[in-house]
Amino acid sequence: MNDIFVTRPSVPCFEEYCDEIKELWDSMWLTNNGAKHRLFEKQLKEYLNTPNVTLFTNGHLALENILEAMNFPKGAEIITTPFTFASTTHAIVRCRLTPVFCDIKPDDYTIDESKIEALITDKTCAILPVHVYGNVCSVEAIQELAYRHSLKVIYDAAHSFGVTYKGVSTANFGDAAMFSFHATKVFNTIEGGAVCYSDEALSQTLKDIKNFGIHGPEHTLYSGGNAKMNELQAAMGICNLRYIDEEIAKREAVDYRYRELLSDIGGIKLNPVQRDVKPNCAYFPVVFDGYKFTRDEVHDMLKAENIFTRKYFYPLTNEFECYKDSSFADAGKTPIAKHISDRILCLPMYADLALEDVERICRIILNRG
Repeated sequence: MNDIFVTRPSVPCFEEYCDEIKELWDSMWLTNNGAKHRLFEKQLKEYLNTPNVTLFTNGHLALENILEAMNFPKGAEIITTPFTFASTTHAIVRCRLTPVFCDIKPDDYTIDESKIEALITDKTCAILPVHVYGNVCSVEAIQELAYRHSLKVIYDAAHSFGVTYKGVSTANFGDAAMFSFHATKVFNTIEGGAVCYSDEALSQTLKDIKNFGIHGPEHTLYSGGNAKMNELQAAMGICNLRYIDEEIAKREAVDYRYRELLSDIGGIKLNPVQRDVKPNCAYFPVVFDGYKFTRDEVHDMLKAENIFTRKYFYPLTNEFECYKDSSFADAGKTPIAKHISDRILCLPMYADLALEDVERICRIILNRG
């Protein structure tokens, strides 16, 4: 049998992509805000129904750049979650800011808004929550808290492309939201990312940061870097955006079959179905807590059958070796996140995963031959 990986990129047919990039060979305009870049940015604004979008070469630089654009003082504190991918914490640290870790909720794994206020100090400048697995944070409570304390809210929305809460895209919550368009995501541009934001004044600042601060051939007004999305990435985005609803619908069928087979099994906890949320079925995380097999045993059982899962997120970012001597690295302060991290496993999830393979995965987990 063929290997089954935890994820697999969705791509348009080869001919469609070649047709989309053909004009690049005619124009030889491969990067620097070309026609594909401008069209893709326009299409994203329309799809997400959001006022401002800036594209980046990847989601991590998108997050770093929006943090830089906010012009927070060096050493300022950002309240965030350790139950996330490395990028979230690294972006904060690389911008010379200090992460302050808040625990998560045990039901949907997003930041526990009831524990944020106790962490606010006179050094706090922002809250950086994460929409985990496409689960939407308590956006209303977080915004109310931010208003009262005059804090910015920047969402790591990397997992939530296509997700809406009460009919509103996750692009539109907080002061800004970062999306990742990495090949492993529901929607991809091979690599890529974007920031959506409410304040139009940020647009020029973000352009400066991602393109060396260049305002013309003889004028450089900001010491920026290079984080531009190129034309081939944008062309892939244009193609994939045509099929995003179909992509999510296929994932929903996979998600539904997993739930049919794994629901109501003692010791197995599935990702919640959130009220008022239209999900994107980005991942299929399972918590093995009191089940007859541990998370690691299930991981190894599936791997023996060439089925590859991911302990995601494990370890917590406040357990990373690179932060072991940092004052903020203490997983003991986030016990729920630690508990979930030690028990969670993401099963294979992608649009073209055959339902027969879902059934085989579940048979192995349930030890039914």
